[in-house]
Order: sequence, then structure tokens, then C-alpha cells
Amino acid sequence: MAPSRTSSALAFAALLAVSSAAKPADLAESSPLGIGRAASVHDITAKDLTVLPDGTGLPSGRGSAKEGALLYAAQCAACHGDRGQGSADFPALVGGRGSLAGDKPILTVGSYWPCATTLFDYIRRAMPYQGAGELSANDVYALTSWILAENKIVASKSVLTEQTLPKVRMPNREGFENAAATK
Repeated sequence: MAPSRTSSALAFAALLAVSSAAKPADLAESSPLGIGRAASVHDITAKDLTVLPDGTGLPSGRGSAKEGALLYAAQCAACHGDRGQGSADFPALVGGRGSLAGDKPILTVGSYWPCATTLFDYIRRAMPYQGAGELSANDVYALTSWILAENKIVASKSVLTEQTLPKVRMPNREGFENAAATK
């Protein structure tokens, strides 16, 4: 038997009363909705992850393509394919070099991205899909190294660090530099 409108309305009203009475003590008093809390210096520092093209903001750490291959298999291959070729709704990370001038450009890390530090920054902020921001700096360096090695941008035995990553020259760097210079 379906509940009546009256009993549904009473249940909803009771739920609202209980939820508003269960207000935690640490709620921000200044919040217009009475929820949340002010961000601490620690909270802000933990999320202050900006990495610039010149490498400013890169954390200490290191990672090799060999280490990255193991991490990629465990953390990334289910979405991006076993060799970075992409699958379903997830983009390819590898390949596409030389395709930008054609009718069907393939936008990958190896064909399109202008800065290697952007790859590090993106992985660090947004990957893996179900656990964004959970990777250590060493893991992110290793994954970055593997993706760049698969695109033949760095040697397969390369080890990337905060000093070496900004020196990586991406194949399409000039595509962005020339566009900016003509404006």
C-alpha cells in the first residue's frame, strides 16, 4: 500500500527537524547557511598545488618510467588503455604526433600538450579518476615519466625530478609559442 500524502509530509517534516537539530558544534557561524567551516592554513597549503610551465611549484620527488609503468597498469590502464591509447570516453595519452595539421587531429600528450609540467600538474590534481589528489609526488613523477617515454619524448630509462621535468621540450611547444607571438 502506498503511503498517503499526509504521512509522507509528516515524515519529511520530521526528517527536517532531526537534521536541523543535529547541527555539529564546529559549523562556521559566519556561513550564511550555517554549514561548513573556515579553511585552515593547513587546508589551503594542502590544496595549493599550482605548477607553472617553468617548474615553479613542483614538489621534491623523483620517478622513473619503469616505476610509472607499474603504477599506470594499476591506476590508469582501466580508463586510458593498456598503452595509453584511450578507451571509450577516456582520451588517448599516447600517439597522434604529426596529426595536428590533418583533417582529424589526435590531441594527446605527445601531439598537443605544450609543457611537460602541465602533465604533472594535471595528474597530481585530477588523477586517478576515482581518487584524485591521492598520488604521492614520486608517483606523479613516475607516471609523468612513463607517459612521456611512451610518447618518445624522454628516454625509457629517464628519471624525472623537480629539476629535470621543466627541461623536457614537448613536440608541440612551438605551436603555442608561435601563436602567442603573433598576437
